[in-house]
Amino acid sequence: MEDLVIRDAEVVDGGGGPSYRADVVVDGGRIVSIVQEASAAGCQRPKARRELDAEGLALSPGFIDMHAHSDLALLRDPDHSAKAAQGVTLEVIGQDGLSYAPVDDRTLAEVRRAITGWNGSGDDIDLDWRTVGEYLDRLDSGFEGRGIAVNAAYLIPQGTVRALAVGWEDREATPDELDRMRQLVAEGLEQGAVGLSSGLTYTPGMYAEDAELTELCRVVASYGGYYCPHHRSYGAGALEAYEEMVALTREADCSLHLAHATMNFGVNKGRAPELLSLLDKALAEGADITLDTYPYTPGCTTLVAMLPSWASEGGPEAILARLSDDDTAERIRHHMEVIGADGCHGVPIEWDTIEISGVSQAALGDFVGRTVQQSADARGEAPWVTARRLLLDDRLGSTILQHVGHEENVRTIMRHRVHTGGSDGILQGTKPHPRAYGTFPHYLGHYVRELGVLSLEECVAHLTSRPAARLRLPDRGLVREGYRADLVLFDPRTVAAGSTFEEPRRLPTGIPYVLVDGRFVIEDGRRTDELAGRAVRRTPR
Repeated sequence: MEDLVIRDAEVVDGGGGPSYRADVVVDGGRIVSIVQEASAAGCQRPKARRELDAEGLALSPGFIDMHAHSDLALLRDPDHSAKAAQGVTLEVIGQDGLSYAPVDDRTLAEVRRAITGWNGSGDDIDLDWRTVGEYLDRLDSGFEGRGIAVNAAYLIPQGTVRALAVGWEDREATPDELDRMRQLVAEGLEQGAVGLSSGLTYTPGMYAEDAELTELCRVVASYGGYYCPHHRSYGAGALEAYEEMVALTREADCSLHLAHATMNFGVNKGRAPELLSLLDKALAEGADITLDTYPYTPGCTTLVAMLPSWASEGGPEAILARLSDDDTAERIRHHMEVIGADGCHGVPIEWDTIEISGVSQAALGDFVGRTVQQSADARGEAPWVTARRLLLDDRLGSTILQHVGHEENVRTIMRHRVHTGGSDGILQGTKPHPRAYGTFPHYLGHYVRELGVLSLEECVAHLTSRPAARLRLPDRGLVREGYRADLVLFDPRTVAAGSTFEEPRRLPTGIPYVLVDGRFVIEDGRRTDELAGRAVRRTPR
């Protein structure tokens, strides 16, 4: 007798077609049969050791978070309800060109410092891996060999690769260094990575010219992977930055997935159709392009990311030294407030849009939940004085919400046929962005049920089969016989994000059951102690 039958579910199968009522039978971590209501008339209904009455619930494939920052959280927190409770059964990590493999001892220490605001310092984790394969093995054997909360796929971070082969300097790579980077990317793909990411507004990845990136993308293409850039601007010059990535990947014959693809800042209000026109033209000419977005207007990153790239050259210690020097700090201020730093996407910074969401030093907690402008006003000082003090005192560990998005752009882009969902969820900080805990139920509750921007069937396809196809996963992303039993049961009438900007860690409502590999990680709305997640490695061509 099989393990489980999910009885009388309204199956939204991920393919985008109409839903249907069915019994779905799970055994050995896979879907073994689907008996539709119309086919069951007069026949004996399937039985199993356990029956789950799904009356009134939709059954869909597990959601795939195409842009996650859980690189250490998966090894730190066995519960990981931030994602499991949303119905996320697979996260794609290694994003924005900075993560923890491949590294040597020097690079690991530098990267840990650089992205403390994303993932914490890592002092609570034994970072005993150095290669991509060793990191993926560590995910498989997390928590004394039991595994991790949900599945994870990994992108090789181009900035980390450059730090390892070249360093943190703003210069062209030598031929030997470029060969070394090609080798590191190839090794990472052979060990199971699904592609390559970049953070082209973050050091040291931003120092790579297009020719260098094209060569790395050629390697990615040879393995059937994809390139996922956080490109050079989401503000001034955003369309040109998108065009650059499209041209670069077409030259390399490499698949392209645009990270958190949006159009932000005042210069881009209402310009989403221009972006989609650009993409439609490239798609019509044969380009392989997808993108992800989160269903919110503010962005989230670190405060140090706002600095001009020249101020970040050399890594964290060099940044702190420049901030400590009055003359250099004044140059930084002028670049940010008057010229428009590349770290702030070429737009002069508006301090009343920069809200501190987290600090690494508890003594600085009063800054959290306030904009830099509000904190500066309370202290009777210029906002740059406040920001500079915070950068120095928090040793670059502060995270921010940046309130620069536009709702009409968000809605327009999420309708596109190559759109997928990605939370870009940073789990650090006292007051993280609510997208970390709410992205997927927010799509289903707010944008499907309340606003009707997408139909339920279409939205589920955006969150399941489309990302699975980008990841080239042959047995995930659809409710089909033989597919992995990564499944979500939710109530379309009540599903909603619990997280808000005021209470960002509240869990969703209306998602009572989530299965990873056929095992309940959420049951009756509560997290179980199952650790069914594993590293999902690149599928060979």
